[in-house]
Amino acid sequence: MSRIGITDNRSGFDMLQGLLSILRKLKSTPDQEVRILLLGLDNGGKTTLLKQLASEDISHITPTQGFNIKSVQSQGFKLNVWDIGGQRKIRPYWRNYFENTDVLIYVIDSADRKRFEETGQELAELLDEEKLSGVPVLIFANKQDLLTAAPASEIAEGLNLHTIRDRVWQIQSCSALTGEGVQDGMNWLCKSVNAKKK
Repeated sequence: MSRIGITDNRSGFDMLQGLLSILRKLKSTPDQEVRILLLGLDNGGKTTLLKQLASEDISHITPTQGFNIKSVQSQGFKLNVWDIGGQRKIRPYWRNYFENTDVLIYVIDSADRKRFEETGQELAELLDEEKLSGVPVLIFANKQDLLTAAPASEIAEGLNLHTIRDRVWQIQSCSALTGEGVQDGMNWLCKSVNAKKK
């Protein structure tokens, strides 16, 4: 009785072995999951930024009343982004989401100079939170497409970012509307997560 399917075709066998070893490697290095907290004052552009990252339509965006969660693939990472509303009445609930955060993204409306002091206070409080201790911070100086936007360097100076010593941080000029600068920020984020996980 002949046994079907067994051949002496060595190259077929080698190819199968090669495929199995590739599959094993892929299985042993699944996408690293990264938990990202996306915070900032209301109307800063957090949801627009999140939709831009997920390549979704940004033409109709309403203020976030609770939170949005999106998973975005980037450079071998599965980024689970938690976008929490920034209205004053919602901010006390931010701390419910601090646990296990890998990176904090803080979004600032660069054109809303009247609220720089308020946004600075919120950021300072976040940086003092024990559960966010040492967590890398990416600050998006958003709405750079507007003529009235303050440059990122001016915002960094105003927020005293140079005094941050307990973590890596980056301020990135961007426009969530046009997408400009967003990928640069995400590249930094993936690099700093990689460094942290090693």
